[in-house]
Amino acid sequence: MQSRVGIGVVGYGYWGPNLVRNFVSNQSARVVSMSDLDPEKRAACERLYPGVATTGCYEDLLKDPSIDAIAIATPVRTHYELALSALRAGKHVLVEKPLAPSAEMVRRLIDEADRRGLTLMVDHTFLYTPAVQKIRELVQKDELGDIYYYDSTRSSLGLFQSDVNVIWDLAVHDLSIIQYILNEDPVAVSATGSCHVTGTPENMAHITLFFDSKCVAHVSVNWLSPIKVRQTFVGGSKKMIVYDDLEPSEKIKVYDKGITLSGLSENAHQLRIGYRAGDMWAPHISAREALQTEIEHFLDCVRTGKSSLSNGISGLRVVEVLEAASRSIAERGRPVNLKQEPRLRKAAI
Repeated sequence: MQSRVGIGVVGYGYWGPNLVRNFVSNQSARVVSMSDLDPEKRAACERLYPGVATTGCYEDLLKDPSIDAIAIATPVRTHYELALSALRAGKHVLVEKPLAPSAEMVRRLIDEADRRGLTLMVDHTFLYTPAVQKIRELVQKDELGDIYYYDSTRSSLGLFQSDVNVIWDLAVHDLSIIQYILNEDPVAVSATGSCHVTGTPENMAHITLFFDSKCVAHVSVNWLSPIKVRQTFVGGSKKMIVYDDLEPSEKIKVYDKGITLSGLSENAHQLRIGYRAGDMWAPHISAREALQTEIEHFLDCVRTGKSSLSNGISGLRVVEVLEAASRSIAERGRPVNLKQEPRLRKAAI
């Protein structure tokens, strides 16, 4: 392989320009070509990056021997076919979230990548944010104690998607974060959703994840909110975290607050519940762009062959929960059990 990884990018809509920008600015990469069906989008890319070739034919990227890896930023319904074609052409692959429209398709992509010794990575960008990495660090160091709950709200006015509902668009972020920071996987999921625009998927939903431990996770997502909200609460037996992704500086605040119990546990009516109120502190969080960190990680995995933090297995677990949540929505919130497999631990970057 050449000293710099040759990159092809498919799709120059909402997320594609961010991928191209970060790959171009990385000294370990060389963006060879960008493919998009829209001539206006190709022209926009050409104006910003004259050295990057553009094409309306995706097969041009597959046939180009100078392209080692392909980044896919297209509608979800196209992810599987584009990724499979790239893997079969011997290209490493980075796919915008979610990895594919079904768990079965994800499994096929994982098998194809494994068989060919190629990197398959899903763009779970939030895993690479300094804020989420700090939360994981605090959880792993037992700073929070036993995790009691994860409660998140992601809402805004739009962007409405035509091929996926709001959980496949917004909740996917929290599902990947939950998988990353907790030391256990959910055993069941319950979800409800509503559609307020005829002919479109659900635009608001509420998801509950159940665990074998005391932990419970609630995720609320909404495309019809008058304001943009990106707020998460993580509560533990020792401390609690408030994570606001829209905060410019103090994205994470750690509260030394909680409850204390006294009395005999077998006599619940005799328990006395007290409240502990300690200090609040906001750890320093780097302002580095998460996608920049993620791109570096992807390139490193391509060069070394090591497994990615957001590899195919990570993408599979998220899609399995999304599928179960979609079934639960169709059945008005009936809990759906999740298949339990041995948890594959991933090293932090």
